[in-house]
Amino acid sequence: MEKIKIQQPYKASEKDIKNVIAPAGLEVNPNYLKLGDKFVRTIFIFTYPRYLSSGWFNSIINMPNLLDTSIFIHPVDTVMVLRNLRKKTAQIEAQLLERQEKGLVRDPVLETAFQDIEALRDQLQQAREKLFNVGVYIALYADSLEELNDLENKINSLFESQLIYAKPTVFQQLEGFCSTLPLNTDKLLTHTSLNSGPVSSMFPFVSVDLTSDEGILYGINRHNNTLVVFDRFSLENANSVVFAKAGAGKSYATKLEILRSMMLGIDVLIIDPENEYQKLSESVGGSFFKISLTSENQINPFDIPIVPKGEDPADVFKSHILNIAGLVKLMLGSITPEEDAFLDKAIMATYESRDITPDRKDFTSIEPPLLEDLQIVLGSMEGGKNMAARLEKFTKGSYAGFVNKQTNIDIKNRLIVFSVRDLEEQLRPIAMYIVLNFIWNLIRADFKKRIMIIDEAWWLMKYPDSAAFLFSLAKRCRKYYLGLTTITQNVEDFMESSYGRPIITNSAIQLLLKQAPSNIDVVAKTFNLSETEKQLLLEAEVGEGIFFAGLKHVAIQIIASYFENKIITTNPEELLEQQNG
Repeated sequence: MEKIKIQQPYKASEKDIKNVIAPAGLEVNPNYLKLGDKFVRTIFIFTYPRYLSSGWFNSIINMPNLLDTSIFIHPVDTVMVLRNLRKKTAQIEAQLLERQEKGLVRDPVLETAFQDIEALRDQLQQAREKLFNVGVYIALYADSLEELNDLENKINSLFESQLIYAKPTVFQQLEGFCSTLPLNTDKLLTHTSLNSGPVSSMFPFVSVDLTSDEGILYGINRHNNTLVVFDRFSLENANSVVFAKAGAGKSYATKLEILRSMMLGIDVLIIDPENEYQKLSESVGGSFFKISLTSENQINPFDIPIVPKGEDPADVFKSHILNIAGLVKLMLGSITPEEDAFLDKAIMATYESRDITPDRKDFTSIEPPLLEDLQIVLGSMEGGKNMAARLEKFTKGSYAGFVNKQTNIDIKNRLIVFSVRDLEEQLRPIAMYIVLNFIWNLIRADFKKRIMIIDEAWWLMKYPDSAAFLFSLAKRCRKYYLGLTTITQNVEDFMESSYGRPIITNSAIQLLLKQAPSNIDVVAKTFNLSETEKQLLLEAEVGEGIFFAGLKHVAIQIIASYFENKIITTNPEELLEQQNG
């Protein structure tokens, strides 16, 4: 009877896996290894100071370089240790007596050693301490031998500043490398005797992190591969700013935050200058409004806001008047102080023509005026005729279909996007101002947890009135449970505004992604970046940068799941593939 050979697929695949994992080649040299394209050198710590402070190892753990660290702790039998310490104590004591008999000057080193050994003996005898043989091995990786030497020098400098000394495992590089692999094998057996206190100070899981029990996943901490989980509403304010060059992943990171925030029941409002959020809106069943000269979606900036509970209608009305004045100034470009005074009177008169006054308690039953009503009032005033003529292009001219109609959009959704892409470039700041004011009135009327996204905010920062309005939002939004997210790629224009830095100051969260060399100095000065952090932002890949939350900051990598990526990607290649697939 012929035997049937049964294949062993598991064992066969195991071999294949080993072949895949194994490097293409291994070159062993006295003080380094050549592992494929990488240069590897293993070093070990051989000397410690008398006292080790807590967290002394943190500077090494949190280095951005590729390192593998192994700490081997071998307990030593206490009885044997006490026996050896007793012999050592007797030897030192004999040396001290001999020096005393000879009349020699006292030796502080011997005396200190005697005291330390006696103290350790007491602690061991009372079971308050244990002794261990400890081996600390660090494998360094680099793309060239020069980089490897530089990295070793850097680590040695960090160690030596703490009176800790390390050196390479010369002629034992292979054994050293194997000792740093996750195999729990100490092939070097190069140890230093330490008691419990110094050993505990080596605790390796102490590093810069931004992980909390609540919030959303922002990305991966590049220092230590932990998760950056954070609740922006847990800080003193929920505002954030995102700075990055074009294509660095700022919209991608923002969309990811939107998706994950909505899972926690947070509503989102977006001002979208490039239709980047349309697909996201469609995917989650949101509302997408196009604001343009020919659009059916209209917002009347003269709409009277709903008076929030507990607020004085007169105060709400006066604040609204100031916002309207800021909008008109934005339309006109520049006005004189005299025209500014006339404008204020004209706006009040326009509302009075519709029987809308500050002392009125309810504004909802009256149809608000339009921009053309303000133009008529200005035209009837001696000092306002020039302004009336300049407003005509917005009421009867080429821009007439934009701001001179009654509001016809209904906002009842968890995700609302206002697109201003189809507007002329000079009209975008005006549109963004109108939409912002509209959203702000909505937020004040209905108290709930929200995030408001303003993409390409530098459009607003170019003009003093719109920049001032944005700053006032950043200051006041915490009161209404709102987190304002300001996104820009043109950092220089943003910071040139007198409101640029105050907006950043009023943002507890900041996300810096890859920066252009022309902007890096401005960014570094604004956020007090070190040279290493500047270099990190210049060399960062897409979706990599620095995440600030309050007083903490970490290097971050934005990572989305497969399905999240399909919804939020802006990569043209991926979008084309989805379209064709």
